[in-house]
Amino acid sequence: MELNFYTLCVIYLVYSFLGWVAETVVATIKGRAFVNRGVASGPFCFVYGTAAVLMAVGFADLRSTPVALFLGCAANATVVEWVTAKLLERMHRRRWWDYSDKKFNLDGYVCLQYSVLWGLLGMASVLWGNVLLLRLCAILPGWLLHIGVWAAMTLAVLDQLGAALAVNRYAASHPRLEQLNLELEKHSDKLRQRLIAHVEKRIQRAYPTIVRPEPAAQKEKALSFGDLVWLFVIGAFLGDVVETLFCRVTAGVWMSRSSLVWGPFSVVWGLALVMAAVLLRGSEERSDRSIFLFGFVMGGAYEYICSAVGELLFGVIFWDYSGFKFNLGGRVNLLYCFFWGIAAVVWIRYGYPLVARLMANLKKHILPWMTVALTVFMAVNMGLSALALARYDARTSGIAPANRLDVFLDEHFDNARMERVYPNAKKTG
Repeated sequence: MELNFYTLCVIYLVYSFLGWVAETVVATIKGRAFVNRGVASGPFCFVYGTAAVLMAVGFADLRSTPVALFLGCAANATVVEWVTAKLLERMHRRRWWDYSDKKFNLDGYVCLQYSVLWGLLGMASVLWGNVLLLRLCAILPGWLLHIGVWAAMTLAVLDQLGAALAVNRYAASHPRLEQLNLELEKHSDKLRQRLIAHVEKRIQRAYPTIVRPEPAAQKEKALSFGDLVWLFVIGAFLGDVVETLFCRVTAGVWMSRSSLVWGPFSVVWGLALVMAAVLLRGSEERSDRSIFLFGFVMGGAYEYICSAVGELLFGVIFWDYSGFKFNLGGRVNLLYCFFWGIAAVVWIRYGYPLVARLMANLKKHILPWMTVALTVFMAVNMGLSALALARYDARTSGIAPANRLDVFLDEHFDNARMERVYPNAKKTG
């Protein structure tokens, strides 16, 4: 059985549960009393499920190269752990775990010994665990698998949303926010209050370090949704321009480098700029060497994951570095990882201050309806591009249109147009 929506959901849920078991057992042994390390009501640590899905999608083709598989899994888990910790810090102004007392740590959120452990566990999951899960999924009747996955994922999403509300309330430290939460409680139903109280007690026992506020995080002004939208669009446009000029200079040809069917926008670059703005703000005091190493690892892992996810969703490879030396599955190569490291230094030292000033000037002239209109346009553009790519994959596989939407896509986004927009896209076997 192959990877698809249902099997990936099974992997996500199973490894989230196994991660909760491992975290709870270790915390219980250390504390000599039972400690539930889950934030959600159910027995799940969803960061483990997220990392497992990314490994299943991105590293299945590395099973024959154990060293590359180990390095990829270690880097993937390290990136997921660091990004999760940093996002929690940005959203809740709290540090959820701290490895500052361990050698070779980064920000106290990741450390070498755990990265090695995650690499070994990731190898085990890709080589044996996922194979077993796919066999179990193949044994189950299709209708039972589909119903079970939808039911479990619905409960998991609701559980995560409820936990997020409780965590947000627990992490609020500003007096005004606390007062607002008290007012909301007065008008909330008893079940919600009990759920929040239950989760709060569990969080306090399982993650006692988050009661310490992070002074640096407190001082930073959070980016609004509108800021992120404009950052995404600016990054997507600039990324497309840079790649187009790069192809002209190196290959001597003009070609489309856009990710979308409407306009010169590269989604990979847009998302990278947003993530850099959210995660790297406040890193100005770091040395250029540490910023370079961060960009080298994080950028390479990000590009690899984007390539693997794109291939899984749309059946095409958007870029192939197989002709480069020191490449990993053709998805990323050593030279471009160096470029990611250099880009991180340039972004921290010059890029973000310049973009921040640009954003400040734009805000003076941007009305709320402009941000709404841009958001709607980009959402429709991305959704239509995804549908066109999926239909392009099906059409080139000889699948006839099954409904009016397929006919519309065949008429307006035929093979010639798709090949102009995505000239480097290669269909997978």
